[in-house]
Amino acid sequence: IQSQPFEHALAVRTRTSVDKLPQFLGHAFGAVMQRLGALGEQPAGAPYAAYYNLDMQSLDVEGGFAVARPLPGEGAVQPSAFAAGPSAQVAACLHIGPYDQMPPAYEALNAFIAEQGREPTGVVYEIYLNDPAEVSPEAVQTLIVFPLK
Repeated sequence: IQSQPFEHALAVRTRTSVDKLPQFLGHAFGAVMQRLGALGEQPAGAPYAAYYNLDMQSLDVEGGFAVARPLPGEGAVQPSAFAAGPSAQVAACLHIGPYDQMPPAYEALNAFIAEQGREPTGVVYEIYLNDPAEVSPEAVQTLIVFPLK
């Protein structure tokens, strides 16, 4: 259990099926980087996805970047914030390996939260610490973060 990974963000939010998730996230990350460039700003962290539900046919998902301060949105790119607020606590684990092998990490994190007598808010964040286009699938690093109530 630790403090939240970021407070402010710029992101694109939509509903999509899990099979279209890579295309959506690629589009969202590109759109946010373009908006940051127009504002003369840089991301304050790695790209992330926030999952507001886990319905694989109709994911309510947001893709974006943490930013150092609140920034104005434009079009589909809008300001966002870490779901549980600036003083939030989270439970997190680092998954190393292909994205399709993350379910055991989710299960372990859920078990840890239950053992601690805590409850997740229902939002899940994945922070992508390296680029799968630049490393082998076995070296991909994803920080899985559950905000806690």
